[in-house]
Amino acid sequence: EDTMGDAFVDTLEFFPRGLVYVGLGVVVLLLAKLVQDYLTPYRINDQISHKNNTALGLSITGYYLGIIIVFLGSLYQPLTVIQDDQWKFTGDFGFDVLEVFLYSLAGIVVLNIARILVDKLVLYKFDTEKEIIEDQNPGTGAVEFGVYVAVGLIIAASSAGAGTGGGGTDTVSIADSVLRSLAFLGLGIVVLVLYTFFYQFTTAYDIHEEIKQNNVAVGVALSGNLIAIGLVVFKAIFGEFVGWNESLAAFLTFAVLGFVILYVVRRLVDLILLPSTKISHELAVDRNLGVAFIVSVVVISVALILNFAI
Repeated sequence: EDTMGDAFVDTLEFFPRGLVYVGLGVVVLLLAKLVQDYLTPYRINDQISHKNNTALGLSITGYYLGIIIVFLGSLYQPLTVIQDDQWKFTGDFGFDVLEVFLYSLAGIVVLNIARILVDKLVLYKFDTEKEIIEDQNPGTGAVEFGVYVAVGLIIAASSAGAGTGGGGTDTVSIADSVLRSLAFLGLGIVVLVLYTFFYQFTTAYDIHEEIKQNNVAVGVALSGNLIAIGLVVFKAIFGEFVGWNESLAAFLTFAVLGFVILYVVRRLVDLILLPSTKISHELAVDRNLGVAFIVSVVVISVALILNFAI
């Protein structure tokens, strides 16, 4: 059997469709930029180009990455929706593209709203906009990067995983789809915020005070942990919806497991990867960005392993 030849033919067949989605992704990014320009009281291009605002650059980078994650969530497993036996996506490519586009638009709106909410709860001791625009605080920008990516993961999982039976073949009413997505989106954001409090409780320094004092290392470490717990929540949400009781039980199990595993990993980094120093000292006193990056990569890596191994 000429399996390589068949694979080549399949590639040629689906390549044009892939290009359509690439173009759609660019359009979604452009629309996301326009939405953010509309919602912000400052001129983003002026801050980035003329004022060299690194903090805002970090935040916007996370925003764009979060948008693409939402886009991929819609693209990976679009919902099959039926309403009153009249409207149904039946696999027609044009309808599929429209569906991904509409879910991406909704994702842009939700991401902007959720980011404001999470900002108020994660960095609740100071004004994040002031820190990023007036003080150009890269630590705050790094945290916003993590918030955007984490919330993007939660939105993607909520739209792609919770709406169907999980395999993408079941039809579900629009009302049920929206209810499931909003329910798991809300739960995911609650877990994200609770983990931030848990992270503060298990660190030897005041996160808010350090970030306010332009400690970029602490901001990067918190950002990495936010992305890691976002990946855990993605795993907790994304999958087959088998009923509220079972799905909620699975969600809570993964959430608690994520808290425990990420805490243990942080302790192991102290004991094994960096045995000659204390992470808290390196981050809060020495402001060591190298250690911040190591800690972030390790916790994100463990969260990725959890996603693929379980």
